[in-house]
Amino acid sequence: MRMFNRRFLRIASALGAACLALSVSIPLSTASAAPLTLAPGGPGALSHFDLARKDCLGTAADTASKVWYTVAGGVLSDVYYPTIDNTNVETLQYIVTDGSTFTDLQSRDMTYGVRAVDPGGMECQVTATAKSGAYRIVTDYFPDPGRNTLLMKVRVHNLTHSDLQVYVRFDASVNGNGGGGAGNGGGDSATVDSSTGHAVLVSYDTRTETNAVNRDYAQPVFAALDGPFDQATSGFVGTTSDGLSELDASHGLAQLYKDAVNGDVVQTGRLALSPRANGSVTLALGFGRDATTAIASAEGSLNSNLDTVRGSYEVGWQAYDARLSPPPHNISGLSEAAVDSLAGPASNRFRRAFNELAAFGCSVLDGSTQRTKPTCRVQKCGLEGDSSRTRPAKPGRALPVRWIRSAARRS
Repeated sequence: MRMFNRRFLRIASALGAACLALSVSIPLSTASAAPLTLAPGGPGALSHFDLARKDCLGTAADTASKVWYTVAGGVLSDVYYPTIDNTNVETLQYIVTDGSTFTDLQSRDMTYGVRAVDPGGMECQVTATAKSGAYRIVTDYFPDPGRNTLLMKVRVHNLTHSDLQVYVRFDASVNGNGGGGAGNGGGDSATVDSSTGHAVLVSYDTRTETNAVNRDYAQPVFAALDGPFDQATSGFVGTTSDGLSELDASHGLAQLYKDAVNGDVVQTGRLALSPRANGSVTLALGFGRDATTAIASAEGSLNSNLDTVRGSYEVGWQAYDARLSPPPHNISGLSEAAVDSLAGPASNRFRRAFNELAAFGCSVLDGSTQRTKPTCRVQKCGLEGDSSRTRPAKPGRALPVRWIRSAARRS
């Protein structure tokens, strides 16, 4: 696995302020065989960090939540916790099958569109559509501002008269480690937790030291994927215990495993949807320094009023944007039309650009105390090649002219 080396900093210039409708009918039976204890095939295939070029970026506009999410190639990509440079996810994506003739993987067999749901660009919607035209899946991504949880509101639209089954494939790289070989920073482990009375997919890494140069971690990390799963299994990427391998081969999961230990782990869960019916579910990816905390974070978000949680997330960014000074009306070298397209009253590009910088810790989110999220300082942004600044920017500062001019040239 290519170790981090601040690769996340490359994302900032690639974010374009874009920030996706799904359909499914489901299994003929929700009954599943009891899972075996240990998955075979470890350590699995060599893991990698996901694409640096992102479709979306989002994080809460306050300091209570320490989760940053990204979308790349139309699927959930790096999710950072508890610091902005510590990734825990390679990909989280959908698998769809009719149980007999085909198995589709989101990144392989679906096209996608992406858009920002909110004016500030911190809330992302991805629409994944089968290349065959059989279904469409719409996912809204937004963090819970009061917890270390990423929420995914999923809507599945079955466009055929056939039964479909939808699975979620959670390929973790917890604490920046993915396992799978000596070139990686260390293996992860995974378990199907049933302490809540239903299946929760938990991937984790309890080590804070790795074989990577200058790369140790702040704490153990557990990532808990919670939702209405009626089948769940843990395995190793690219092996017979990988749910995708079995679904590709037989269009179903006959063998389930509870645990996968010390390798490039992957977990697969089937969504409990009714056959031939459009359906909506909510998934929660919670984080913590132990399984209890991570599961409690995910459960707490799912048991809250989701409209209220989402509204609170949106209001946080609206309040931040309201404090921004307006951009300049005239910029040397740019036409009036170009300036207006970037920062005029009808354009959201100015606030989105500033929000992206703020999400990286490059602007103060609390004007009264002048602090950013802990550990997120200006030097981690790498803007303008300046790594010497250690103090956050002042609240409400207008975007520097050189950045606006640069953005216009890239447009």
